[in-house]
Amino acid sequence: MLTRRDMLQRVGTGFGLLGLAGLLNEQQLLATPPGATSPLAPRQPHFAAKAKRIIHVFMNGGPSQVDTFDPKPALVRHNGQRPPAANRSSERGTSGLMMSPFRFRQCGQSGLPVSEIFPRIAERADDLCVIRSMYTNVPNHEPSLLMMTCGDMQPVRPSMGSWLLYGLGTENQNLPGFVTMCPGFPVVGPALWSNSFLPGIFQGAHINNSNMDPRRVLQNLSNTYLSQGAQREQVDLMRRLNEMHLERRGGSDNALEARIQSMEMAFRMQFEAQEVFDLNRETAATRDLYGRGQFNDACLVARRLVERGVRMVQIYTGSGQPWDDHGDIANHRNNARTVDQPVAALLKDLKNRGLLEDTLVLWGGEFGRTPTSEGARGRDHNSLGFTVWLAGGGVKGGMAYGSSDEFGFAAAEGRMHVHDLHATILHLMGINHERLTYRYSGRDFRLTDVSGVVNHDIIA
Repeated sequence: MLTRRDMLQRVGTGFGLLGLAGLLNEQQLLATPPGATSPLAPRQPHFAAKAKRIIHVFMNGGPSQVDTFDPKPALVRHNGQRPPAANRSSERGTSGLMMSPFRFRQCGQSGLPVSEIFPRIAERADDLCVIRSMYTNVPNHEPSLLMMTCGDMQPVRPSMGSWLLYGLGTENQNLPGFVTMCPGFPVVGPALWSNSFLPGIFQGAHINNSNMDPRRVLQNLSNTYLSQGAQREQVDLMRRLNEMHLERRGGSDNALEARIQSMEMAFRMQFEAQEVFDLNRETAATRDLYGRGQFNDACLVARRLVERGVRMVQIYTGSGQPWDDHGDIANHRNNARTVDQPVAALLKDLKNRGLLEDTLVLWGGEFGRTPTSEGARGRDHNSLGFTVWLAGGGVKGGMAYGSSDEFGFAAAEGRMHVHDLHATILHLMGINHERLTYRYSGRDFRLTDVSGVVNHDIIA
């Protein structure tokens, strides 16, 4: 009898076998729970989790901390001057200190300062945990984007969403456990949601949210030639062939088992995936709450996805680097106008539905911007100090943690590296970041590399 392996050896002078070997040359998964067959099946965390899912609203391009959530009165007093403290390296040359063109006001019962460009998010101030003391390694987009999403500047390493699927699985087997929405691609592109050396079943699913048509949002999902019953028979046949092949390999090839399950999920996704992306199922009041637009629709879909058990959703402001305002920082007002209403609506909607309690929302970019001016009105990249905020998922609300120096150049008190942020996020998800490892190329890898300290001060 001619086996598939024999056929691959004979066809194309063996290149087919090489291709199969490459697909199957993947390492062991975490132990699958008793009775579970899917590598995406939910797994118990290391300890009790405060958060079950994550929504990362990514301000790709690098929003300015001193124009958003970290007001600096010293910039007003020393506007245009170049004190010695301003002589810090950034990507390009800069001039004197430049005060923010935006006013800040204290918001909520907590009195948290928020820039005027975020009037709706300001209404949710008591839900926000603003971290003003972030820093990363270099002031360049590509490595900093990779650091924020994958925990390493080197391409290609597994993204945070892939690590979470690997460690925890996902609650809904009919939808991808990790979804990324961007109308096109940011700088670096698919490497930002890659599974890298983790098995392919943990790859992020990219959704182009420029047109949230439920029939087209996932390409090649519907089969117009076969009925549902015929498709079921086809999938069952493929499954049986793969199971026979698995039996011949000793029944312990997790990579092949993952491929079997991915075909099953693709079949089931035809029905639930179209439903989750159909925003016409929402009430007019909910649509008005979020507003209309690409980013607005993505935020609403994010709520619908986590509501159905998706582990991680990532939303990019847009393709390219929208927040990269080298020319005129006043353009931050336009960027804020894009995200303010839908992000605030997302927080409100999650809270009203009882989801914010165990859904962690992360807002921020890959780095910040200089308090000094580039050209007449722009700001350069700044990796030494920037701001992100968290909400829900077990963090304290209505607080600012840490601080940057008096001008906002560099993290000063309570400094947090991106590794520390990732370690804290994993901790909130019930994962010890030092134990979530994967052996590849002779050593154990993890999201936080060999660093990372959990910040217990921001955990409720």
